[in-house]
Amino acid sequence: MTVRVWRGQGDQGRYESFEVPERENQTILDVVTWIQQNADPSLSYRYACRVGMCGSCAMTVNGKPRWTCRTHVQKVLDGGILEIAPLRNMPVIKDLAADMSGFFDKWVAAEGVFHPTATRTHEIPKIDPREEKRVEIDNAIECINCGICYAACDVVAANPDYLGPAALNRAWTLVNDQKDGARDARLAAVSGGGGCHNCHSQQGCVQHCPNELNPTASIAGLKRETAKSFFKWRR
Repeated sequence: MTVRVWRGQGDQGRYESFEVPERENQTILDVVTWIQQNADPSLSYRYACRVGMCGSCAMTVNGKPRWTCRTHVQKVLDGGILEIAPLRNMPVIKDLAADMSGFFDKWVAAEGVFHPTATRTHEIPKIDPREEKRVEIDNAIECINCGICYAACDVVAANPDYLGPAALNRAWTLVNDQKDGARDARLAAVSGGGGCHNCHSQQGCVQHCPNELNPTASIAGLKRETAKSFFKWRR
């Protein structure tokens, strides 16, 4: 099969074609690895676990962001051709490796960091797993920071300041965490110019999330809570 692979650094690049043997149960990551090992050892890409636990191997395959270790060639092959590129909405370091530093900076900007209200000497509070806020956390907590939702988001493409689905999804889990002590600061962080109210609810993040999370629902929750906070402050 013919595989077109993005090559280059920064904004400068092009697609280069390789002929790769087809094999049974072959994944996209298998294809990229074959090219690096047999055709061009200078090809740069990123991967780690190979089993869909780390998200490191995320790339754009035939126009859609995917985990390449869990994507089988036969499911996405289009007319005998594969096109593999780095993730969208991120600078390219080289070839298929995207620079995710901006993605993680937005995680921090959204106050996606836990702020404890107790020390290790305090007794750990018991929380009923059926409690409403705990359920909200459980529905959103399985994000592994692969960046696929960020790459799929058209709002990020149009507005580079937008915090993005992953960072806002993380903020929502912490807004609901009764052990966290920065709720007001977090709501302020996600209601600014690049915050949750920029989301158009197109659900590209939902469509492409490999862990079947719903960042759009999390962002909708942030919209409600920031609105409540605003009117509370206005009183």
